[in-house]
Amino acid sequence: MAGLIEDYALLGDTHTVALVGRDGAIDWLCLPRIDSPACFAALLGDEDDGQWLLAPAVGGPATRRRYRGPTLVLESEWDTDKGTVRVLDMLPPRDQALNVVRIVEGVSGTVEMRSELRLRFDYGQRIPWVRHLDDNQLAAIAGPDSVTLWCDTPTHGEGWSTVSEFSIDAGQRVSFVLTWRQSHEPPPTPIEPADALQRSMDFWEDWAERADLPGRWRDVLLRSVLTLKALTYEPTGGLVAAATTSLPEAIGGVRNWDYRFCWLRDAAMTLASMIRCGYTDEADQWVSWLRRAVAGRAEDVQVMYGVAGETSLPERELGWLAGYEQSAPVRVGNAAAKQLQLDVFGAVLDALDLARRNGVVEDDDSWELQVRLVEHLETIWEEPDHGLWEVRSEPRHFVHSKVMAWVAFDRMAEAAKAKGMDEQAARWRSLADDVHEQVCGKGFDPDRNTFLLAYDSDALDASLLLLPRLGFLPPDDPRVVGTIDAVQRELSVDGLVLRYRMDDAGMEDGLPGVEGTFVACSFWLVEALCRIGRTDEAVELFERLLELTNDVGLLAEEYDVTAGRQLGNFPQAYSHLALVNAALALDQS
Repeated sequence: MAGLIEDYALLGDTHTVALVGRDGAIDWLCLPRIDSPACFAALLGDEDDGQWLLAPAVGGPATRRRYRGPTLVLESEWDTDKGTVRVLDMLPPRDQALNVVRIVEGVSGTVEMRSELRLRFDYGQRIPWVRHLDDNQLAAIAGPDSVTLWCDTPTHGEGWSTVSEFSIDAGQRVSFVLTWRQSHEPPPTPIEPADALQRSMDFWEDWAERADLPGRWRDVLLRSVLTLKALTYEPTGGLVAAATTSLPEAIGGVRNWDYRFCWLRDAAMTLASMIRCGYTDEADQWVSWLRRAVAGRAEDVQVMYGVAGETSLPERELGWLAGYEQSAPVRVGNAAAKQLQLDVFGAVLDALDLARRNGVVEDDDSWELQVRLVEHLETIWEEPDHGLWEVRSEPRHFVHSKVMAWVAFDRMAEAAKAKGMDEQAARWRSLADDVHEQVCGKGFDPDRNTFLLAYDSDALDASLLLLPRLGFLPPDDPRVVGTIDAVQRELSVDGLVLRYRMDDAGMEDGLPGVEGTFVACSFWLVEALCRIGRTDEAVELFERLLELTNDVGLLAEEYDVTAGRQLGNFPQAYSHLALVNAALALDQS
């Protein structure tokens, strides 16, 4: 069975990612892209669905582990009765092929080691044909996929796995290199493990040096931006919402979704965070990705795309996988791609406005794209939608969606004014005023002094915590303060924040079951408290939230307060970018 979600560490090469457990098992790896079918899918089933275990033969979790500096090179160490051993895991920067490199180092004594490689392509469905080319090299093929393993120690077959048993002495090193290629291509030249280690270190250290981060909580911030970088698909600039699919929002529940796609909202908010941390090159890459992805008619814009801008993301269930801790179904693809979510227009235009104000060059194509988006929004902003949380019930007039429509018109009005486009500036300013008046009239409860989830609802929604950041009203406006107090009072569970309460009469999202507290929403509360001047309270909550990160600084989508464990897809870009924004707000205060 897979470990706890927080038991995993992330490896990445800005093309794909792998998740390594405390026990030394790679339980998740998709090849060759982050959204490709998995060849190791034990995370969503068991070891027979694909896994690579490399650990002392006695088994058990690593005694300690950490990333080697500001990189994605993972060090795991085991102390055994016979000695201490270290395993270095990495996905080195890609040149011609994808490589998984695992280096075993003897630290003290002599430790018996065991490697068990179970390759299962297409999410565990296909067992490859394996040929041992010699004692230290094998090739595995299944349909379009081929993998070659080079290692410093002999291997043999046991059942449907490839096993290597060896002892390692202090000062000794044994390496494994797993290389993927398309099966019709010739085998690539094997890489040198020591060189791969150095290139991995250099790549991540060089990238980390570019960060412009405040001193307080700098290490935490740096780990979060490194994680966001790892969730970027470098060839296109697309950024996925999370590394995984179908990790449940409640153990045993059905709220299991594929997050290995590029949500415009998530990517835009991540872009804003990266700009604030000094990474303007990533902004240029993302704007180029956006322009390619949404090319065509503005009315065809989707809420999410594939990493290369794909529009077809059909949702299906993988019935042969039992699901993480029996949480079925396992889904790939995402039907929410075809929903109307008005807030994405505001998120994108807000991020591009921030990029413009921070010196990111805006060409004519980029401006034309923004004009097309806002002109389409003019025709649809009064329609009901599925909202930020992608409800699978009937569309509604969500307050957050309308506020983000206001953001779109507001930002474009200011930009048009600066460009001397007075007619357009006046039109968009007038629309912004119309939206503002409607939201304050239909989306606010004066008796409770709070904005609401939707026009026809008395329920609350944690996205209302974003009001002070967005500038919809001044932070000290009594309606903003009242809303923050209401969310804190009615949506908090032991101080952490739910997206909404599913048992509220005014909140039907079309799905059964429950979920945990939402990590990003809890960081939004930190930022909101900071912006209304309650800084001490914000710092206290922020430092408590940092305790939810796992031992290598990673966060999933949600947190189960009762069970004291992480839930949902992992690591989650939304959680990490919310952490970054909260820390930056605290630093500015």
